[in-house]
Amino acid sequence: MNRFKLEKKLSYIVLTFIGFLFILPLLWVILASIDANAKQALTIPSEFTLDNFTAILSDPATIRSFIIGLFISLGQSILVVAVGGLAAYPLSRYALKYKKPFMLTILFMTSLPITAVMVPVYQLFMFLNLQDSLVATTLFLTASGLPYGIWMLKNFMDAVPLELEESAWVDGASIWTCLRKVVAPLMIPGICTVGIFTFSMSWGNFFVPYILIQSPDKFPASVTIYQFFGTYGMVEYGKLAAFSLVYTMPAVILYLFSQKFMSQGFSFGGATKG
Repeated sequence: MNRFKLEKKLSYIVLTFIGFLFILPLLWVILASIDANAKQALTIPSEFTLDNFTAILSDPATIRSFIIGLFISLGQSILVVAVGGLAAYPLSRYALKYKKPFMLTILFMTSLPITAVMVPVYQLFMFLNLQDSLVATTLFLTASGLPYGIWMLKNFMDAVPLELEESAWVDGASIWTCLRKVVAPLMIPGICTVGIFTFSMSWGNFFVPYILIQSPDKFPASVTIYQFFGTYGMVEYGKLAAFSLVYTMPAVILYLFSQKFMSQGFSFGGATKG
């Protein structure tokens, strides 16, 4: 019994230490954002100020980068959910001949690093004269996020009873009507999960916009954050911390907005009869 208590206390100590290591960077960001003389070290501000946030939010270039980032991330999320849902429906409902090889191919594509295909993609963008295009960049990010979206949405769709669609077919509903009015409402937790994950991955993506977008005035917020790293090692730590906090807000707001749908799970509310 004493040995069991010792092991339990030791596990709590280790977990507390790991949690403390994760909290330290977040604590530095919060304190540095309200420090007029923020440094690299974690210190209590001698003078609290909101000038860092004022400088960030009053800069038109920063506001533009946030709008561009929202355009790319939200556009990718909506397209991945819409196209992925249409692709997942036949994979979930029909007995296709090459279904298993296709699903294995999708599973392989989910693990393919995007850096491995950036060289041919960049050459393709140059050949088609699509470089510096926000729409083309959004479409490429959508294509790169579709394998994960199809795989996840197909698994969520498998949990929706087929009897519900069969009842709607008897009443004269088409396949499109069943997908839109029967399957999609019951898949809201899955749709929110895929949408939030896709948005988060796109919102924090630095490499793809940096390669495919040439004009600095078209950079999203994930790229413009590096403007605070100046030359000769000079870094504006206060503005960097303030920008980082503002930068996390869209993902946090989206998660809080969708949490009530995600926490519901799949509840068919007696729609099927025993």
